[in-house]
Amino acid sequence: MSRWPIGPVRTAPGLGGVAIAGITAMISGVSVFVNSYGVHAIPSSSVYTTAKNLVAFVVLAAAAILGRAWRQRRWGAAGARWIDAPHATRGADPGRRMLYWLGLAYVGAMGGGIAFVLFFAGLSRTTATPAALDRDTLVIWVAILGIPLLHERLMSWNVGAIALLVGGEVALSSANGRFDAGSGDVLVMAATILWAVEVIIVRRLLAGVAPATLSLVRMGVGGATLLVYLAATGAMGALFSLGAGAIGWVLLTGLLLAGYVGTWMSALSRARAVDVTSVLVSSAVVTALLQAAAGIQPLAPEVLGLVLIAAGSAAVVWRVPRRVPA
Repeated sequence: MSRWPIGPVRTAPGLGGVAIAGITAMISGVSVFVNSYGVHAIPSSSVYTTAKNLVAFVVLAAAAILGRAWRQRRWGAAGARWIDAPHATRGADPGRRMLYWLGLAYVGAMGGGIAFVLFFAGLSRTTATPAALDRDTLVIWVAILGIPLLHERLMSWNVGAIALLVGGEVALSSANGRFDAGSGDVLVMAATILWAVEVIIVRRLLAGVAPATLSLVRMGVGGATLLVYLAATGAMGALFSLGAGAIGWVLLTGLLLAGYVGTWMSALSRARAVDVTSVLVSSAVVTALLQAAAGIQPLAPEVLGLVLIAAGSAAVVWRVPRRVPA
């Protein structure tokens, strides 16, 4: 028996989670494009990251409060408990409880904090397309970790879909003269590996914790971690001296981040991690289309890569089991 703090395995419609992951991918593709501009509007990438993550937490908290009130009004006290503190460790042994709290701590401090510092420090040293490609290697790390830690089986169609996705990423990299392993790419890749570990932990915790609760933990604890980081590096003053233009970027990207985290947690609660992260790779298509529309990167050299990525994501949507462990 696993010592992870989870209850009995439940099932949920797989396609529903994959469909939500498609929404997450669209938000992600737009976010990477917008953030490639926003991160340059503020001199410090860590200040920018902290500000937008705090905005995302406020948006998620407001949505949780409104949602709880609506559920309570419709279903009474039972509906109000959807966002209450989870009881996944009630009656569990001390080791199990410790793993539970360590998992929450990682999701908040690393997934919602340090990984964002690394990602946006990397994004400030590169451009949107290579950053998106580096981040989209998430599916590879999750597939590798998911086999021993989540016991997710890779079907033949999973392997084929991942091959198409990776092939698309390689084609896009070749079209852009990448991968050169610059400092920005290394930082984004480090953040991606931290997020891959977070996906595994989140997938286990979601058996006993509501997606909304994990979303709040991720951005709330993550925001607190980032504030400590700013205080330790002497950059706290810069957070409270942002100009109107910078605040506009922070509000926009914070709102996008809130949508990303909320839909991402919901998708992971309804479908396998490998399927959800496979669909997320399609965000590279959205980013590339926006880059082309803005005249930053021509689309023609990237067509092959984009077609392969679209085909890989479509294969997941077509073949995903309708009921999977949740």
